[in-house]
Amino acid sequence: MPQGILPFKYEEERRSGGMTGLGGLPTYLELSYVLGLRESIGAHVKVRDGGRGFRDDEMIMSLILLNLAGGTGVEDLRLLEGDEGLCRVLDRIKTRKKCRKERRALELRWRKKRTRTFPSPSSVFRYPDSFHDGEQEEARTAGKAFIPQLNEHLRGLMRLNGVFAAHMQKRAPQKTATLDMDATLVESTKREALYCYKGYKGYQPLNTYWFEQDMVLHSEFRDGNVPAGFEQLRVFREALNLVPSGIERVFLRSDTAGYQHNLLKYCAEGKSRRFGVVEFAVGAPVNAEFKRATSECKESAWRVLLRPVAGGFVKTGQEYCEVCFVPNELARKKYGPDYRYIAIREALAQPDLPEMELQRELPLETMKMGTTPYKVTAIVTNRDMPAEDLIWWYRARCGKSEEVHAVMKQDLAGGTLPSGKFGANAAWWQIMILALNLNSAMKRMVLGGDWVTRRLKAIRFRLINLPGRVVEHARGLVIRLACGHPSNETLIRARARMVGFNDTG
Repeated sequence: MPQGILPFKYEEERRSGGMTGLGGLPTYLELSYVLGLRESIGAHVKVRDGGRGFRDDEMIMSLILLNLAGGTGVEDLRLLEGDEGLCRVLDRIKTRKKCRKERRALELRWRKKRTRTFPSPSSVFRYPDSFHDGEQEEARTAGKAFIPQLNEHLRGLMRLNGVFAAHMQKRAPQKTATLDMDATLVESTKREALYCYKGYKGYQPLNTYWFEQDMVLHSEFRDGNVPAGFEQLRVFREALNLVPSGIERVFLRSDTAGYQHNLLKYCAEGKSRRFGVVEFAVGAPVNAEFKRATSECKESAWRVLLRPVAGGFVKTGQEYCEVCFVPNELARKKYGPDYRYIAIREALAQPDLPEMELQRELPLETMKMGTTPYKVTAIVTNRDMPAEDLIWWYRARCGKSEEVHAVMKQDLAGGTLPSGKFGANAAWWQIMILALNLNSAMKRMVLGGDWVTRRLKAIRFRLINLPGRVVEHARGLVIRLACGHPSNETLIRARARMVGFNDTG
């Protein structure tokens, strides 16, 4: 009897054959071993140290695999547990290179015989509660920005990013670290979530993205009512502490949220003992004082902003000018650093209409120069480079960090927070960051080529979600993929390259 309109029907496979729909996912697990992620989790996270049941590395790696496979909540672990082939591979990996005594110790963690490969959704739902500190909630003050102190377990989880960055630097060394600090809003319907500046409830993590390694070096989970610029200097210093050895120069890029005078002075005056002066480009607010200084610029001082393209330049419709402006908070000391302010203007194509001034109050700053209304933005910097080059350097980093935020919330599980407890959501967010960085390492270090620019959802379609059958052969496991699939050769080359990484150290 047909099941639908079209001439096909579904039947369940009657024999147990080790089928998997995630034939490419074990490659990510292999990379996590190469980069020492599992060992790092065991060394820094001690929630289940010495207890029973799943270990910390098993819990966290299960959630990392859930993120990479496309799951958005703990209930999706049922789908991974139902993938017989994937479970067979993971079960074999867990006893890899373990002696009889070590295998016996694993068995003793269970009161009864272990029957699951992945932890149950209920146990994973409870696990992040260990990262929550209820006493910190009592320190909150209504109407004020507050960042809870991290408990021991959450601090250990956040340290994993620094360990991961060190492994990335070891495999793919860089000389510079361009750090892009930017916050992103994560909407939430949880009762405990607080309203953000856009008028809805959510959270607002502040992320520090490392451009050269294409990874998030540091991420601080925050309530929705905490401004992006709140305690940004402290966060930047914490991020600097995670920069691995071998980095000679650090650059900072931030939007107007980073326009904090203590942060600018810290960078410009070389207060970092390790890196000295940090060159930066930060968005500056176009306030009344800056508008007044900009209006004093001669018309001849404005230069046309050209966009570099292959074979030449194209006009952008924008102009720029260096403005003689230094606020009192950054007033020059004798022999102090110099701050350059650059204004960028763009003529508004829309002619003046009735009540146009009310419309201009919405998202952009405008001012009239002569009879022409302009949209105006600004950058402050301590970099000694042509203003036009600086503008494009500043904007290039901005676009990449926004793309990373989209991946966090759309391609990974960062957009679906599981709990009303702040610490539990912070742990969920940090585990998502680890999955993000693992995928970046896979693209840059292993796959290479045009894989580097592909979004995770495209990689799932082409590499992770491959059908296959897991069979035993010569005391080992073989994942048999569909004959002639275009990604088969990619997987084989990727594994061969990781063997090379492991041999070199």
